[in-house]
Amino acid sequence: MISIQGVTKKYGKFIANNDIDFTVEDSQIAILLGPNGAGKSTLIKCITGLLRFDGVIEIDGYDNKSVEAKKLLGYIPEMPAVYDMLTVSEHVEFIMRAYKCDDRDYAERLLERFEMSDKKDKLGKELSKGMQQKLSIICALAHKPKCIIFDEPMVGLDPHAIKELKELFVELKNSGASVLISTHMIDSVEDYWDVANIMVNGSFVATKKNDSEDSAKNLEGLFFEITEGKTYE
Repeated sequence: MISIQGVTKKYGKFIANNDIDFTVEDSQIAILLGPNGAGKSTLIKCITGLLRFDGVIEIDGYDNKSVEAKKLLGYIPEMPAVYDMLTVSEHVEFIMRAYKCDDRDYAERLLERFEMSDKKDKLGKELSKGMQQKLSIICALAHKPKCIIFDEPMVGLDPHAIKELKELFVELKNSGASVLISTHMIDSVEDYWDVANIMVNGSFVATKKNDSEDSAKNLEGLFFEITEGKTYE
C-alpha cells in the first residue's frame, strides 16, 4: 500500500502540492489525472523520495525514504533515464544485483514481451526514445516490486508495447501490487482504473471510484467539467 498524508511541497512561495491525502491499496490501480502543471509529477517525485516535502509518505508501512521502502518500489519516470554506456543486458544485470534478485527468468520474459531481446547488446545511447522507455519499464519491474508508480508511461511507446503495458497493469493488480499511474490521457487507462484523483493547481479537487459500467465516460465528463468548466453528457 502507498499512503500519503498531508503532503505539501513548496518552491519558495509557490505551492506545488497542497496538503494532499490519499492511499493506493493492495490490488488497486489508482490514477492521477490533471492538466500539465497540475502537480502530478511533483507528487510522484515526492513519493519516490526524489524531492523533500512536508507530510508523511509510507510504502507498505515504511517511510518512503527508507531502504525497506526502496526495495518494494518500482518507478517509471516520464523521461527515461538510462545509462549511455551500459548495454540493455547490463542495465538488467545492474538492477538484479542492486536488489539482490535471482529471478532472471522474469526479466527475460519482460525483455521478450517488450521486443527488447534482440537489443541486449545495444548501448543505452544507441536506443531510440521508445526503446529507452521500454528499458525503463523493464528495469523498474524486474525485481517484482510491490508498489509501482508510472509517470506518463505510454509516451513514446509503439502500439505493441502499449498493449503489453496495459496487460501488465492488470497482471500487477491481480498479483496484489499497488499501482499508481499519473497521466493526462484518460483513454490510455479507461479500462483499468479503480480510483481516480483529479488534480488542479497542486490540490485534489475530485476523487472518483470505478464502480459502474459508465464510469469511464463519467470520469471524462467530470475531468473536463473541472479543468475547462464544460459540461459533457
